[in-house]
Amino acid sequence: MLEKVTQIFKIKELRNKIFFILTILVIYRLAANVPIPGVDTSQLKAFFEGNQLFGMLDMFSGGGLKNISIVMLGVGPYITASIVMQVMTMIFPKLEQLQKEEGEAGRQKYNSWTRYLTVPFAILQVFAMISLFRSQGLIGNLLPMDYITIITTATAGTIFLMWLGELITEKGLGNGVSLLIFAGIVSALPGSIQQLLATWDSSMVLTYFSFLVLSIVTVAGIVVVNEGQRDIPVSFARRTRAGTSSGATKSNLPLRVNQAGVIPIIFAMSIMIFPGMISNLLLQVDQESVKAAAGWMADLFANQVFYSVSYFILVVAFTFFYTSVTFDPKNIAESLQRQGSFIPGIRPGVPTMEYLNYIVNRITTSGALFLGSVAVLPFIVQGITGMKTLTVGGTGVLIVVSVVIETMKQVEAQLVMRDYEGF
Repeated sequence: MLEKVTQIFKIKELRNKIFFILTILVIYRLAANVPIPGVDTSQLKAFFEGNQLFGMLDMFSGGGLKNISIVMLGVGPYITASIVMQVMTMIFPKLEQLQKEEGEAGRQKYNSWTRYLTVPFAILQVFAMISLFRSQGLIGNLLPMDYITIITTATAGTIFLMWLGELITEKGLGNGVSLLIFAGIVSALPGSIQQLLATWDSSMVLTYFSFLVLSIVTVAGIVVVNEGQRDIPVSFARRTRAGTSSGATKSNLPLRVNQAGVIPIIFAMSIMIFPGMISNLLLQVDQESVKAAAGWMADLFANQVFYSVSYFILVVAFTFFYTSVTFDPKNIAESLQRQGSFIPGIRPGVPTMEYLNYIVNRITTSGALFLGSVAVLPFIVQGITGMKTLTVGGTGVLIVVSVVIETMKQVEAQLVMRDYEGF
């Protein structure tokens, strides 16, 4: 491991790429601490510390939402736009054709549409956030010009982060958007350690030790599931070319246990946000029936058990949904048949499609249950220990581990490529 780290910094091109990415991340962290002018953020910190859902949103923005910074939305609108485009691809075949059949020009056009769609999503999200903060009395009255300034600045901040993420992706050492989210999550780590030390209780050493063990087990489990895959054996039939016959060859079709990554958690979190935001806005309405219904909804989603169960169900459901979008057994079966290959013991065509669908559903079930368990694990731990400073698992750890693994693979691929060049 030490030899690889040394080798990374010996290669000038790779070393420059790493320093460039670190510079971009530093710029992002500086921007996350630059507040939008004219907004008092003194009351917002207590609100985010007491609200787990908005605390999670603040984690994704690297503390920018709590500070009402110029990048308060983080890359959230871009992620939302990407998810919408993926769903639209499933609904409209022309979008899928644009990606697959028109080559690089089609992919660039698809990416441009995603960027354009980011702008209205950013405007809507920042307007909803500011309206919610006003209804809660967290910020004072704003003039129309103040709204325009905040919305314009926050939208420009999101576009700026989207550009930084694309610059990182171009370096070939990982996904830029994922690395920005990773930097935002990791930036909260020193504050969490400081809070833990400030509230240290020597009588709870056993609890702290159990927390440490559970954290290690959780990270190990995430690594195992992320790297886990089922290899389906595939055989290629004997072929005759130019009078010569080549023997049958064998290969594998890898099916990942967690093909959806962290997208289902982001989906579920987006859905869980809306009822709370809508109920808080409707509480300001003068009509009593509407206010009563909004109060009931707010109390329902404030219930820890109901929120955790709903969150778990949504994560599991979206895991199956996203896997069905990204993996089509029918296309795989047709592709294998066109190549003259087959799965031993399974007839080509429809039987192959049904077999792949059966296998994918089985491994996705285990992956979905694990993903849902990791997502709600912080709520379970806090419910048992009663300590908000100790959180195990959750979206943050899942993203951090996934990004670290993916980045390590990209760096290793760069090293292997240069080994071949040297040879």
